Amino acid sequence: MPISLQKGQKVSISKGNPGLTNVVVGLGWDVNKFDTGGAFDLDTAAFLLTDSGRVSTQDDFIFFGNLKHPTGCVQHLGDNLTGAGDGDDEQIKINLSLVPSSITKIAFTVTIYDAEVRSQNFGQVNNAFIRIYNEVTGEEILRYDLGEDFSIETAAVFGELYKYGDEWKFNAIGSGYQGGLAALCNNYGIEVE
Repeated sequence: MPISLQKGQKVSISKGNPGLTNVVVGLGWDVNKFDTGGAFDLDTAAFLLTDSGRVSTQDDFIFFGNLKHPTGCVQHLGDNLTGAGDGDDEQIKINLSLVPSSITKIAFTVTIYDAEVRSQNFGQVNNAFIRIYNEVTGEEILRYDLGEDFSIETAAVFGELYKYGDEWKFNAIGSGYQGGLAALCNNYGIEVE
C-alpha cells in the first residue's frame, strides 16, 4: 500500500524497501477547461543538488533538452506535449546506486512552457501529483497529491529525494514560483540566457 503524503511530510523510501535501487518518479496533472488560446505543455525536470542546494555543473539539470545524466543515475523519459490521458504525464528514472556521493538531493519540478505568452499558470492546472514506484516490481511506494494551492505561479517544486545517512527519503514540497523555468534555474544555480 503506497504512502499518501501531505505537504511538508517526509518519508523514507529505502527503509521499508531493502535493496531498492531503481525507482521511477511519475508526475501528472490535468488542465482546467479554460480557453487560454493555446494548448498547455507542462515540463518536468530534475535538479541534482549538492549540500549547497545548487547544481555543481550544467549536466546536473535533467530536462527535455538533457534527458540523461552522464553517470546514468537519472534519466528523463521524454517530453509529453499535451498531458492528455490518465496516469503519469512524464517520468524520470532514478538509479539510486549510481547517484554520485556529491549529490545529496534531487528536486523534481514542473514548469509551464511559454506560460507568459499563452497567459497560463498553475491556477489552471488540476490534480497535480508526484509518485514514486519501484521500477522492478511496479509497486507504488508513495504518492503526493498537490491540491489546488496555486494561482498565478508558472513553476512548481513538487518534491525532492534526499540522502539521510544511508537512507533515501522523500520530502513533499508543493511550492510554486513565478518566473517559470528561468526562476527555478536561477534558484538552483543554472545559468539562463
